[in-house]
Amino acid sequence: MDEKVPSPHPTTMDWFPPAPDVPERAEGDSPLRYEDVSQDGRVMLLALPHTIGDVIWRKILAHHPLAKSGREGIVSILTRMIIDCSVGSASECGAGPIGVGKPLRADGRFQLAHTTDANETVDRLMLNMWCTAWAPRGRTFGPPPPGAGEPIAVGRVFAEHVLTRLFAPPAERKVLTLPSGIPPVRWQWRDHAAVLALPEGAAWLDEEFVADPAEMVFGLTHTDSNQHVNSLVYPRLFQEAALRRLAHKGLSPSVLAERLEIAYRKPCFAGGRAHILLRLFVQDEKPGAVGAFVSEAAPLERPHCVISMRFA
Repeated sequence: MDEKVPSPHPTTMDWFPPAPDVPERAEGDSPLRYEDVSQDGRVMLLALPHTIGDVIWRKILAHHPLAKSGREGIVSILTRMIIDCSVGSASECGAGPIGVGKPLRADGRFQLAHTTDANETVDRLMLNMWCTAWAPRGRTFGPPPPGAGEPIAVGRVFAEHVLTRLFAPPAERKVLTLPSGIPPVRWQWRDHAAVLALPEGAAWLDEEFVADPAEMVFGLTHTDSNQHVNSLVYPRLFQEAALRRLAHKGLSPSVLAERLEIAYRKPCFAGGRAHILLRLFVQDEKPGAVGAFVSEAAPLERPHCVISMRFA
């Protein structure tokens, strides 16, 4: 039944699953907003997830048989997202600059897969997505940079989903097969503890996890039509907490997040509260942080989500 297990094995912070060679792929534009480009012309991490909606959901899945599953009560729940804009990574991303006047151009693809438990029994069906984005070199204001108009890779994003019958009784929510059968590709589940581990070649700047002094209070402004706090709110708030921690340690906060991994466990809702636990590290002279959104007695054992982030 199995076709392959993705590699490299998902045990380090720099893990990014290789995009498969599949027919379910398309290219398309994804517009930029002013808040998507930093003052030095680099794309913001959180501009890239929109390419998944613009290219994969609207151009591929809207016309795919999988869309019919939604009408049968099967939905995909986002469980992990990795965004990488780091220069010199395997994605060969460029540093820019780019301007907001031209959209990102993205190549998107998806793949269905399954995971197994210790007994080699299928225990999840996965919907995994990859997008790589380009933009023409340029500036929003001022004279054009050298090589203006040349397309440069600005980043890539991976999104992992689990298929579930969200509104069914608890015992009936797991989806273990589709009308077409069990997807043949076997997926290796990545444990949340791997996200919180010290990256290879890095050193801790904090001896232990510390609580950000600002308690997170969630309102409707943080939510979306999925009826809970939007998935992109957590990395935005975590980035702010990490910058506060860098400033507290006497380090420069004039850095931009270049890589993110976030794994989701339990959503937050309007009216809820949470704390951010984080721990700074340095890797190749670049600062970073790992941490979690928590609101329970055993915070790092049952977090709402866990995050790793690196800056440059």
